[in-house]
Amino acid sequence: MPAARTNRRLSVAAITACVAGIAIAGVAADWPGFRGPAGSGVAVGPDLPATLSRENIAWSVSLPGRGLSGAIVAGDRVFVTCSSGPDQQRLHAIALDAASGRTLWERQFWATGRTMCHGKTSVAAPTPCWHDGRLYALWSSNDLVCLDRDGGLVWFRGLTADYPNVSNSLGMTSSLVVTDGTVVAQVENDSESYALGIDAATGENRWRIDRPKAANWTSPLVVSPGLVALQSKTGLDVVRTTDGGVAWSYDGGAATIPSGCVLDGVLYVPSHGVTALASPDGDGTKPRQLWRSSRLSPGTPSAVASGGRVFALGKADVLTAGSIADGERLWQLRLEGPFSATPAIVGDRMICVSEKGLVQIVDVSGDEGRVLATLDLEDEVLASPAVADGAVYVRTNARLTKLIAR
Repeated sequence: MPAARTNRRLSVAAITACVAGIAIAGVAADWPGFRGPAGSGVAVGPDLPATLSRENIAWSVSLPGRGLSGAIVAGDRVFVTCSSGPDQQRLHAIALDAASGRTLWERQFWATGRTMCHGKTSVAAPTPCWHDGRLYALWSSNDLVCLDRDGGLVWFRGLTADYPNVSNSLGMTSSLVVTDGTVVAQVENDSESYALGIDAATGENRWRIDRPKAANWTSPLVVSPGLVALQSKTGLDVVRTTDGGVAWSYDGGAATIPSGCVLDGVLYVPSHGVTALASPDGDGTKPRQLWRSSRLSPGTPSAVASGGRVFALGKADVLTAGSIADGERLWQLRLEGPFSATPAIVGDRMICVSEKGLVQIVDVSGDEGRVLATLDLEDEVLASPAVADGAVYVRTNARLTKLIAR
């Protein structure tokens, strides 16, 4: 994409985007994107509460639109995206004070791409991310925005202007990651399917690579600084963020809804159940397959890994714990579902939130899983929870709620 053409489009977008609000101070991130700081669904900090009641609700605030995007937390600030209007053409990015839930600023944009999606989902489906004091947000309309810590517009990309055939009838949900100064957007569909590496500072393309032509709702995963895994129906490509070149590939096929996770350099991919992959030896281009377990089979939620175990929440609402060493199934626990949200873990406790809004705290430390506490939020929950500094942030259809231990 020519630089002059890009700069002209960014300038027009900056003028036409609707923005307003007040400033906030910059802070360090502690749940900076989908599934937390390491992409494994694990938070570091105080334990999740062992009991739950309405007294655990620190605050609960209304949101101006729907969304499947999870909240992210940067120090004392919480960020969330929404979409509103009859055709979900109004896009919202919001900063809240973590202590009180008070809105610090809100920015609004008009969608420049298609906003069609399944009634269950939303244009605000991809979870945003926070990196080096900037917020990066993507919507299903393929509108991508970078905001500074004060909510000021740094750059805006209407990706449909460059790639007009991108969409699927159910909506796009892939979340962003940022590593080594590159924003990675995985925009895979039945038509013009691609992934982009975008300069985090300027919004201009560093690279574009073709991807398999098929609807895909998985998200990129940072394997290590400068290396990102892209998962699709054909398998997995680990690409360099410097040039989009493929470092290594796994061609064993993979799921197109739940994403893989990474822990200590090992990828746990939803492929034939779960397949554990390590980087190739030497200059090889094929990964080392450590094990494969058909007994671990994620449904819609992505797998999470922590404490020597891999956890998969399956289609029958069964939480399965497997050994990281060999994939052996350790125990199973039936929860009250159904589930779309990916669980999060702190220490020996996991939080699972059903589509009906039932929060379930599970003790995952022993030889069997055990539900410690439940709380009904009485609203649909499709977004994955965020955990930071001992607090849990759950986004329902209409509200964002903060839960704390009492």
